[in-house]
Amino acid sequence: MMAKFRLTKPYTMEKKEVRDVAERLAKRLEKEHGVTSSWEGDCVKIRGSGISGEMTFHDGVIDVSVKLGMFVSMFEPVLKKEVKRYLDDHVT
Repeated sequence: MMAKFRLTKPYTMEKKEVRDVAERLAKRLEKEHGVTSSWEGDCVKIRGSGISGEMTFHDGVIDVSVKLGMFVSMFEPVLKKEVKRYLDDHVT
């Protein structure tokens, strides 16, 4: 069984600043959870063992979608809380 979550957060800051926040979050996830990230336009995609997701930002909203495989699904509440707190702390 896969777990998944989605978070959205409105923003009013400049798009470049949002991209910087997204880049820092992706780097943090790479360091702490061993995922890789790649950019496609205004979308950063993450991939790792048992995890995939993407974060897009457009029309004043950041949208984060994450899918977790069976073996990492137990970490869904922790990962969701970590991403939400990061966005709440860094996005205005």
